[in-house]
Amino acid sequence: MILIHTLLTENALADEFVSAFRARRLPEKFFYWFPLSVRAWLALCSDGAYRNFVRSRSLIARSGAELARLFPVAPLDVVSLGAGQGDKDLLLLEALRARGARVSYVPVDTSQALLEMACAGALSAGFPAQGIKADFTNPTHLRALAAEPETPPRLVLLIGNTLGAFDPIAEARDLAQLLRPGDALLVDGEVYAGDATVAGYDNLLNRRFAWAPLNAVGIRDTDGELVFEAADDPRLSGLHLIPKHFRAGRDVEALLGGEALRLARGERLAMNHSYKYAADTFLRILSDAGLAARWEGRSDDQRFLMVLASPA
Repeated sequence: MILIHTLLTENALADEFVSAFRARRLPEKFFYWFPLSVRAWLALCSDGAYRNFVRSRSLIARSGAELARLFPVAPLDVVSLGAGQGDKDLLLLEALRARGARVSYVPVDTSQALLEMACAGALSAGFPAQGIKADFTNPTHLRALAAEPETPPRLVLLIGNTLGAFDPIAEARDLAQLLRPGDALLVDGEVYAGDATVAGYDNLLNRRFAWAPLNAVGIRDTDGELVFEAADDPRLSGLHLIPKHFRAGRDVEALLGGEALRLARGERLAMNHSYKYAADTFLRILSDAGLAARWEGRSDDQRFLMVLASPA
């Protein structure tokens, strides 16, 4: 039996979608909400076209045993924020178990479908698991995710360049508050490489993934265009942003639960974004948040940096 605690209901998600659409934006969570989006995401990961998934997964596979040795042979709760389908997490869970740690798994996501997959995979592999359906960027939900003092140490995962889907400076500070002495955070990010980084997003499967939430509410590819851009965040040198938006080529109407949501020709719908970093900037963001790096790993192509950090 799959056990999932719900802090974020489907009705609340529907209300948020309508409000966000009316504000002409489409936040990260809605790219994993609709069944079409889940299918497009799984296709993107399985094909190998999404290089950050490949880089992050390969780093875990290569470094899992090394990371596991940094933890005592004792009970450990692994809390995965934005867990998705949990396949990268499972590699690390296996490495920790091989080390002798007694691991419990807590995936956290806004997607019911992906949470079910993450929990099912862990349970099938013999790990105790319970999911939490929550938005960890919501301050109320984040407070609810805080550990009780008497519970085992935690390894919090935020992998797959997930930090970059939000404001990494603010999010790193919030995550640092979630950690107790003895807890650790495993987090990663893509190292910026100019035009090559932008090109990595502009491919057929990634576009299909980006279109999926729009298609799910009746907006078709012929109704407008997706535009990928590149920008620098002036707050920190070496902090880069890849935003995207949908621009309506004609008057369009989205439908959600019988409610019509309209975009006029020429209007923009801001969609989810992705931050990239110079390597030293990524480390500075963690340091400024009060986190001290204990371990660092790089992907084979040097385009992805993973860090294990603890409260400084």
